[in-house]
Amino acid sequence: MKKEKNTTGLISKSEKNLALYCIDAALRHGAGQVRVSLSKSTLDTFGMLNGELDKVTHAADRSIFLYIFADNRYGTFSTNMLEEASLEQFTAQAVEAVRMLAEDRHRRLPDPERTEKGAVTGQELGLYDEAYGDLGSDEKSRIAAEECIWGRAGLPDGLRIISEECEYSDSVDDNFLADSSGFRGRHTETSFAICSEITIEDTDGKKYSGYWWDSSPCLSGLQRGQCSRIALGKAVKQIRPLGHEGGSFTMVLDRSVSSRLVSPLFSALNTASIQQESSFLKNSLGKKIFCGGLSITDAARTCGKPGARLFDTEGVATKDMDIIVEGTVKTYFTNTYMAIKTGMEATVEGVSRPVLLPYSKDGRLPDDGVFDAGKIIQAAGSGIYVTGFNGGNCNSTTGNFSYGIEGFAFKDGKITHPVREMVITGNMISLWNNLAYAGNDARACTRWQIPSLCFSNVDFSA
Repeated sequence: MKKEKNTTGLISKSEKNLALYCIDAALRHGAGQVRVSLSKSTLDTFGMLNGELDKVTHAADRSIFLYIFADNRYGTFSTNMLEEASLEQFTAQAVEAVRMLAEDRHRRLPDPERTEKGAVTGQELGLYDEAYGDLGSDEKSRIAAEECIWGRAGLPDGLRIISEECEYSDSVDDNFLADSSGFRGRHTETSFAICSEITIEDTDGKKYSGYWWDSSPCLSGLQRGQCSRIALGKAVKQIRPLGHEGGSFTMVLDRSVSSRLVSPLFSALNTASIQQESSFLKNSLGKKIFCGGLSITDAARTCGKPGARLFDTEGVATKDMDIIVEGTVKTYFTNTYMAIKTGMEATVEGVSRPVLLPYSKDGRLPDDGVFDAGKIIQAAGSGIYVTGFNGGNCNSTTGNFSYGIEGFAFKDGKITHPVREMVITGNMISLWNNLAYAGNDARACTRWQIPSLCFSNVDFSA
């Protein structure tokens, strides 16, 4: 049998037709409404250990998910058997199984007027790089090897690298979504990534590790030849940490970890959490809850950027929109089910590509346009610069949090020494009302565009 060629993604025309066949089959067997999601992906990984190729992996996945609405009941089912006869039987059994579930009259497909109409090829957002198909194994192995600095890294006397793990990976994810109300949508994207972790040992036999990574939807956008050197620098900076007293200090949060304190906000803005009485932002819509410096938008349809998408998992069209504007909550994330159940206005199911906008408590940003962690530390004066989290959590109902941190103490705008094994505690609403600075240095490779941040009066325990 001749292999069906597909140069614009992984899903072939025949596989797409099988997905549509599932909709017809489910309706024939008594479903009232149906959604089907066909996903295919491949992932190649080339790992280096101490300068030598250590592992090569290739993973491929293909699956169909059925979302069946029948007799005011709802169920989800999945299979990787993509043959018509198997799908016919699978779909019939799925519909029958749904009829055994408890009734839920709030389940249905979204209004067709709310669904995306322009996601035809899956490449409208420019997230698929044709260069992916041109890369052979030798080239991928070479990229991984070039990242290594084992045996050629200059270190101060007494320090030595005891382990270096570098990895190059690339992947393709292809998704076709369709429903019985006529929605058809496709999203295809590639990803290229490099990561490195280096462990060093000092003269006292103490070990320190540093990690860094970069990724891009396009091979040309991948920052090559830097990850291992940055990881090494991070390890070296951790040497000889000093104890630090507890107290209330200014906290500068590095861009590489700042999203950790933003994600609880999005969770609390999910209508499911609000309906279940487990959100600290219940009844906050349209109200000024945070300081005027906090503004977050969702740049969901930004071409060529990680996280961009034209539709959510229901097929509902995304849009660039405000989430929080100058401290005022502008939207909840409400899918079709929760909209019907609560009577609230339906939106998209969740955030796609959040962008936290720059802010300075004194109203001034640097003239050169660069507002990164270094300049924020200078502006903040003295405090603790957090570069990593070591466990912890946030209570979704109260907003109270406790996180273990590591980083550096700074004084008079300059870093003085590393600190470890400290804990920050507080409340999310209070924390964000103490926002002093937000930079403009979010990493281009990340889906969440959260820059370096600075908060005043944060409680630290030694």
